[in-house]
Amino acid sequence: MGNVVVVGSQWGDEGKGKIVDWLSERADVVVRFQGGHNAGHTLVVDGKVYKLSLMPSGVVRGGKVSVIGNGVVIDPWALLSEMDKLRGQGVDITPDSLQIAANATLIMPYHRELDALREDATKGVKIGTTRRGIGPAYEDKVGRRAIRVCDLQSRDTIEARLEVALTHHNAVRRGLDQPEVDGKEIADQLMELAPQILPYMHNVWRTLDDAQKSGKKILFEGAQGSLLDVDHGTYPFVTSSNTIAGQAAGGSGMGPRALDYVLGITKAYTTRVGSGPFPTEQENEVGQYLGEKGHEFGVVTGRKRRCGWFDAVLVRQSLTIGGVDGIALTKLDVLDGLDELKVCVGYKHKGEIVDYLPYGMEDQAAIEPVYETLEGWQDSTFGARSWADLPATAIKYIRRIEELIGVPVALLSTSPERDDTILVRDPFQD
Repeated sequence: MGNVVVVGSQWGDEGKGKIVDWLSERADVVVRFQGGHNAGHTLVVDGKVYKLSLMPSGVVRGGKVSVIGNGVVIDPWALLSEMDKLRGQGVDITPDSLQIAANATLIMPYHRELDALREDATKGVKIGTTRRGIGPAYEDKVGRRAIRVCDLQSRDTIEARLEVALTHHNAVRRGLDQPEVDGKEIADQLMELAPQILPYMHNVWRTLDDAQKSGKKILFEGAQGSLLDVDHGTYPFVTSSNTIAGQAAGGSGMGPRALDYVLGITKAYTTRVGSGPFPTEQENEVGQYLGEKGHEFGVVTGRKRRCGWFDAVLVRQSLTIGGVDGIALTKLDVLDGLDELKVCVGYKHKGEIVDYLPYGMEDQAAIEPVYETLEGWQDSTFGARSWADLPATAIKYIRRIEELIGVPVALLSTSPERDDTILVRDPFQD
C-alpha cells in the first residue's frame, strides 16, 4: 500500500474534487498541502453536493483524518465559515477529524484589501487574482513577517508580529493613498476567533509520520493545476504557490520518499479561468459547446471558463515536471456528439515546430497550435462504468492521448457522480 498525491495537470478545474473523494474512501488521512480558499472542489456524495475551498475533501467522510498542511495559507474567517456551512449539511467536524498545521500562515484582512487594490491599480492585462489575499499572504510568509496559526496562542505574540507586518503594509497603503491598518483592531479580531481555531492546531508532521509508520494510507490533495505553478506555470498568469506534486512533501512536513504514486487529474479537453496564454482556446461555437455542456464556471468565483481542445504538449510537459505516474481522465462525456475532435500535438514557433511551451511571455503569445484531427462519437459515454460501455472511437481517443502524453490512464471519470468511474489501475495498490 502506498501514499498518493493528486494534482491537476492543466490550469485547474480538471475535476479533482470527485477523484479525491473517490480515492479518500480508500485513504486513512487526506492532506491539503498548498493554496488557499481561492480554489474550489465540488463533491457529490449520495446525491448531496458539497463545495469545499479550504477543507480537505476527506472531511465529508467519517473515520478519516483531514489535515491542512503548513503549505496552505488560511483565512481563519473563511475557514470558520466553511466549517459552519459543512456542519449545516450534517458533516461532523472535530479536532479528531481535522488537524491544522501550527506553522501554517494566516491570511489577514489587509491581505485581501491589498490583493484588490493592486489588481485594480494594474494597467493593461491583469493577472486575474481572486482578490482573496492569497498572494499577499504568501509574500508575507517569504518576507518573514507572517502571522501563523501558532501565534494565536498569545496576544503579545500577535501584537509583536503585527507590528512587523504593518510596518511594511502601512507603508504600501500610504503609497496607494489608503488609510493605515489599526493593529489593535486586528489583534482584537484574532483573539476573538483564536479559541475556535486553536483546538484544531497540531504538529501535523508528527501525525503524518505516525500514520506512515503504522501503515496507513495518506492522500495528498493539491489545489489549482500544474500550469498555474509559480515556477513552472504560465508566469506571471499563475497562482502564488507551487502546485506540482513535489510540494506535497514541503507543504505537509513529510519527506519525498513518502510520495509513492502521483495521479494527474486531466480533463479530456482544456479550460482556463482568467488571463494568460491558452494555445488551443476556441472562441467560437466549439468553445461555447464545451462550456455549456461542461458547465464551465469556477466553483469559488463563478467566473466563466475559457474552453478549447486538448493540448497534449502542455499536459506532457506538466506531467513530466510533476513526476506523474498515471492520469485520471475526466469529463469525457462532454465530448459526446462532436463529429470530430482536435488534439494539439505541437506548436509553430518562429518558423519551427516545437514540442514544449517556452517560458517567455512573448514566445508564448507567438506560438500557434499544430492539430491532429480524430473521429468523434455520437453515442453517450455519460455514466459509463466499464470499457465495454464506451464507443470504440472514444476508446481510440483515450489511447491516442496516452500515446501523446506518455502516461497511462489510471482512472476514467464519466460523470460528476463518484461511482461513474472506470478503474484501470488503483493508485493505492500500484
